[in-house]
Amino acid sequence: MSRAANPQISFADLELLQQGLVLEPLLQAISDFIADHEEMIETIRHDLRRGLKRPDTGRNGLTAQQVLRSLVLMRVKNWDYRELRERIADGYTLRRFTDFYCQPVPKHDAFHRAFVRLTPETLAAVNELVVQAAVARGLEDGKKLRVDTTVVQTDIHHPTDNTLLWDVVRVVTRLVGQLAEAIARPIKGFRNRTRAARRRMQALQRMTTTQRHERQTSKYRELIGIAEEVVERARAALRHTRVVRGKDLLSELAIAELRKEIDRYCGLGTALSIRHAVGCSRENKFPTRRRSIPFSSRTRI
Repeated sequence: MSRAANPQISFADLELLQQGLVLEPLLQAISDFIADHEEMIETIRHDLRRGLKRPDTGRNGLTAQQVLRSLVLMRVKNWDYRELRERIADGYTLRRFTDFYCQPVPKHDAFHRAFVRLTPETLAAVNELVVQAAVARGLEDGKKLRVDTTVVQTDIHHPTDNTLLWDVVRVVTRLVGQLAEAIARPIKGFRNRTRAARRRMQALQRMTTTQRHERQTSKYRELIGIAEEVVERARAALRHTRVVRGKDLLSELAIAELRKEIDRYCGLGTALSIRHAVGCSRENKFPTRRRSIPFSSRTRI
């Protein structure tokens, strides 16, 4: 499919241009910026031709100018594909900005097919040009990244009570294992209880409402007991390795850091177990959700 770099405008376009129709200031500034950076257009054109056996034959498609300008317009105005197509087709100023002029505007799925052909490297290069221009004009220093935290992926699960207790067992066991590797010998008396804790955590997660009334308290007691056992044995491991030295300075620093992390998470696990024990003795049940546990904000899944 051929994509002319500079499609010829019609006499109708010339007549409208003579009437003095102008773009809004924001779109005019964007249009001028795109016109000053022809390398962006060439990069877009390369992506559109990528993978085509005969890119210079067939029906005419969207030009690189139209793809880049339509993509920018869609992002600036926060439109979906259908609204983007309707707005461009309905207004001459947007036709002029997107380089369509009096040409037919394709359907919305044509924009989608063109946009998805752009590689992440191309979009990153376009974004880098924008950042460089903003820094050069003093509009931005490029030292901060602003993101919408509502859509940023996180590695922290929802902090339910049973998963927090499971985190205690899992994280402390992992750290003790790393400590054993650092000192090149196993930790005497420490047992890996992650499987037992996981089974009880999963049993609590899968309980129905009726089962929670009948079996929840006993399962929580078992899970608390496992967490307390792991914390107690981890503290014993800290006492037994208090005088252990590493082979060199780096290994000694690693051992010291691991001991600090184990002690820290043991403290969080003890506080969590005590709170649940108090709740059990007072209410004979456990709340299903808590949101203010500091342990969850530090735990990596």
